[in-house]
Amino acid sequence: MAVNVETLDKLERKMTLTLPVDAIKSEVDSRLKRLARTVKMDGFRPGKVPMSVVAKRYGFSVQYEVMNDKVGEAFALAANEAKLRVAGQPRITEKEGAPEGEMSFDAVFEVFPEVKINDLSAAQVERVSAEVDDAAIDRTIEILRKQRRTFAQRPQSEPAQDGDRVTVDFEGKIDGEPFQGGKAEDFQFLVGEGQMLKEFEDAVRGMKVGESRTFPLAFPEDYHGKDVAGKQADFMVTVKKIEVANLPELDEQLIKSLGIADGTVDGLRADIRKNLEREVKFRLQAKNKQAVMDALVANAELDLPKATVAAECERMVEGARANLKERGVKDADKAPIPAELFQAQAERRVRLGLVVAELVRANDLQAKPEQVKAHVEELAASYEKPAEVVRWYFGDNQRLAEVEAIVIENNVTEFVLGKAQVTDRQLSFDDLMGQQPSASA
Repeated sequence: MAVNVETLDKLERKMTLTLPVDAIKSEVDSRLKRLARTVKMDGFRPGKVPMSVVAKRYGFSVQYEVMNDKVGEAFALAANEAKLRVAGQPRITEKEGAPEGEMSFDAVFEVFPEVKINDLSAAQVERVSAEVDDAAIDRTIEILRKQRRTFAQRPQSEPAQDGDRVTVDFEGKIDGEPFQGGKAEDFQFLVGEGQMLKEFEDAVRGMKVGESRTFPLAFPEDYHGKDVAGKQADFMVTVKKIEVANLPELDEQLIKSLGIADGTVDGLRADIRKNLEREVKFRLQAKNKQAVMDALVANAELDLPKATVAAECERMVEGARANLKERGVKDADKAPIPAELFQAQAERRVRLGLVVAELVRANDLQAKPEQVKAHVEELAASYEKPAEVVRWYFGDNQRLAEVEAIVIENNVTEFVLGKAQVTDRQLSFDDLMGQQPSASA
């Protein structure tokens, strides 16, 4: 079958589809007959409804279904014959003036672009690395101890210090007026752990039970409460209770409660190192993957199919609505979220997806079964019952597909790093994990 494809734009194409009227009518009649055998209507026994009545009631909808099916089949056949990789759904409109006994349709659609990836040996990529040091293990042990700390009331004569749990009443005002969320009673927080804004902690630190203090507080411009962000408030705080923290001893009992069977400090440190090294590996992979993807986007030339970008925008809008729904926003599924908000991000996603797909195809970087299995086992290793987690992954094709996608991205990352001009940079453990050493460390 000869297929005539007209180029309208860079990626936009048009072709004409022709269908014989008799074939459409025959299929409509066939479907109406099948429907007549099962349809139920008042006044008729099942299977005894006259064809004329069935056709009058259902003829239009069946005609519409048949037209959609036949035109879709014709389009798929023609696209396959012309060896076209169609992006998105075609826009199909009926043409007038078709020859007698035929119906003609114009199908306007986009095709996937040719992706040109420039010489990767000229690409520049920064690769980061990091190591788990003894200081990181020490801080993790302190975190584990803090998670299991107990509190005892501090003597009345002693002031609040860092690490204490304080119970306070407070009230804030802006321009002399109270504001929502600016007042609380019997409010607890830990001094010096960043749970409150710095001015608040600085005011409470050094106070004793029964004392009150008034102090100014400037809300940051990026404060999560938009009504008070960037504004100056005056607070009055009264300390009602101060409790000093007692950290448990790092003894055999505590270590065994953390899941270390031999109850030794060496065993605990080895287990922490293994877990931290796994986390470091995943974070380094994510950072280096991002650097590689940025380099790929910069080194590729292609046109973007508008239909694919539009579909990606719509997926992101739906994702935003789902997020609002999870947060309890009323009528979140109807929230008026403009797709244009996601245009740039959608374009990058589509561009990157096409580039990665081309690189994978051209260099056989697909996820191999042993790679998927190894990645699942590595993910499961941090859980108490790894075998159950492995079964959980392999018991669902969608979860496995997500793992395969990660493995493919890792393959692409390693491939590009092996070709590009790579600059290595050593990160500290704290920089990688996005934390700063505590003042006491």
